[in-house]
Amino acid sequence: MSGIFNQVGFLSLCLMASAVVLPGQSEPTSSGDTGRVADSRHPLDAAPERCVSWIGLPRNLLADQKRVWTFPLRAARGKDWKPTLAVVAAAGALIALDPHDAPYFRRTSSFTVFNQTFSGRNTMLGMVILPASVYVAGLEKRDTYAQHTALLAGEAAADTAIVAWVMKDAFHRVRPSDISPNGNFFDSWFEARGSLLGKNASFPSGHTIEAFSIATVFAERYRKHRWVPWVSYGLATVVGFSRISLQAHFPSDVFVGAALGYFISHDVVLRVH
Repeated sequence: MSGIFNQVGFLSLCLMASAVVLPGQSEPTSSGDTGRVADSRHPLDAAPERCVSWIGLPRNLLADQKRVWTFPLRAARGKDWKPTLAVVAAAGALIALDPHDAPYFRRTSSFTVFNQTFSGRNTMLGMVILPASVYVAGLEKRDTYAQHTALLAGEAAADTAIVAWVMKDAFHRVRPSDISPNGNFFDSWFEARGSLLGKNASFPSGHTIEAFSIATVFAERYRKHRWVPWVSYGLATVVGFSRISLQAHFPSDVFVGAALGYFISHDVVLRVH
């Protein structure tokens, strides 16, 4: 019974968050023949948004994936190399620490209630319900900006899911939960059993990369409301930590997922500069 209450409470939180994110808006006005729209009451009016629609989603995804996988070429030419180097260095440090910190979460039972509340199923449901409820609310209120925000969140989630699948299949890192509490946590790479879409692989965290991609879309598009980024990234951080406490991922898996989720939404989907 307590598990049911935990699930209901978590989903209610997601629904409440989606409701308060939607202030009343005027209909966006056309910004000319560029295929973009602008809303003078929103903070991103200075940089009109990309053309967003259900029909254009496949085309946008293809363009996004090209931009994602060609990023190393742009970084090699000197673009964004400093933050890239910082992320790589931090990821390397966390990977070195994984064999020392992961066993604690493998053995402890301190997070039982937390893990029941933020289980993999509950957090995934929350990440689906939030954009969907924003989209439905946008339809009811005739708020095109909210509808576009939800579609962009879905686009970001799809983009990050593809990236996560490719990386999981490339690295085949075993999950901490598949290692015995007193097992060898140093030998985790290329050890996971093969499965469809990297289901059994650990690197990077799929839940975290999608949580941060969705959070970044809402944080950027509603950043005029100062509390929205805090709530968005706060919930995404909780999702990331839950993947560690559930022993589904190493801390480095979560960090890389968070960094990729932020980058893909910020620089690929929203193209905020």
